[in-house]
Amino acid sequence: MSQPFTLGVNYWPRKKAMYWWGNFDAGEVREEFATIKEIGMEVVRLFLLWDDFQPEPTSVAKDKLAHLVTVADIAAANGLGIDLTFFTGHMSGPNWSPRWLLGGNLPPAAHQHWLRDVVSEGKKTDKGYRNMFHDEIALNAERLLLKTVVKVLKDHPGIWMWNLGNEPDLFAWPNSSEEGAAWVQEMVALIKEIDPNRPVTIGLHGDGLHRDNGLRIDKVYAHTDVAVMHSYPMYTPWARKPLDPDFVPFTCAVTAALCGKPVLMEEFGGCTAQPGEPSHIRKWTETNGRAREQFMAGEEDFADYIRLVLPKLQNSGATGAMLWCYADYVPELWDLPPCQNAQHERWFGLVRPDGSLKPHARVIQEFAKSKPQVKPIPEHAKLSIDPDTYYKEPLGHLVDLYQQYLKGVEGA
Repeated sequence: MSQPFTLGVNYWPRKKAMYWWGNFDAGEVREEFATIKEIGMEVVRLFLLWDDFQPEPTSVAKDKLAHLVTVADIAAANGLGIDLTFFTGHMSGPNWSPRWLLGGNLPPAAHQHWLRDVVSEGKKTDKGYRNMFHDEIALNAERLLLKTVVKVLKDHPGIWMWNLGNEPDLFAWPNSSEEGAAWVQEMVALIKEIDPNRPVTIGLHGDGLHRDNGLRIDKVYAHTDVAVMHSYPMYTPWARKPLDPDFVPFTCAVTAALCGKPVLMEEFGGCTAQPGEPSHIRKWTETNGRAREQFMAGEEDFADYIRLVLPKLQNSGATGAMLWCYADYVPELWDLPPCQNAQHERWFGLVRPDGSLKPHARVIQEFAKSKPQVKPIPEHAKLSIDPDTYYKEPLGHLVDLYQQYLKGVEGA
């Protein structure tokens, strides 16, 4: 029986970004979800900003929960399903810590060179925070948030999938991959006790292909219904170019080989230049003095990239493609986290700050009209990987496997 190839988008409102739960506007959501449906997408990935939903560890904010139910109602009315992501956590550069978790180390030592901002109560802080995978207060808060939200929405037609986090290794590392897998196993079981019907995943990303960060892909996805990947050639030095069209499908193939499951490309995309500008490198200085630079794709170049990647993903055996993200953010948000320091985060959208569609949104719209179906994993994407051997030297394996994959694509 054929399975539709899922098309979706990661969502923050263009006028509110990460601040929408505290400044909620149902009319804005209706308008933007209608646009998402018009583009041809079926799934919207939402994020429960942890500090908003649990300003105290022993309760869940009733007003935010009510807003979430309203969003689910709007999704269902538009024929959309929600990929609901808990414990956010890491998002678009900064780490957004619940206020009660503050006190402890800054993010994982492996990521210290990124000088990652910590934001709490909507403002940058110099404080660190405790480890969400091992702190007992955090663990009890996590259990409470899962149980509360799932009980309220377990029968709601607007919920498509439950998701345990957004690139959580960028927020904290479990002490070992065994403990990371055990955390995932417990959280999945908590959800399944309440809602045995909907799938559960966790939003891992390319870092987990490059090292064992305590959330090893093979061990984690042994406990989830769905395996996903987040992938960006523009952030990866060994990709052939910033808009390498085979890179994203390849990372799906590696993930599938590691965990033995087909993979949903839950997050991919790129930041675009201003309308009419060519592709270029943008340079700026953060408020902390750090020099930054980022590849910005010309809008037409990026549309060409998406035109290539979508069928390549489908032909690699992936189960779907979800863009990052819905909107460029309005200039009123540019002096706030994350846009203040991570300036490229201003321009990742399918729509511009004024709400007009970018060219790649039209590409997705045309692809959706073909009613794409999931295809079996082809021979060139069936990579032979022993996870234990792979994780002894991930980067070397990745580079070699990519060359093997490209030869297979050329011969297919």
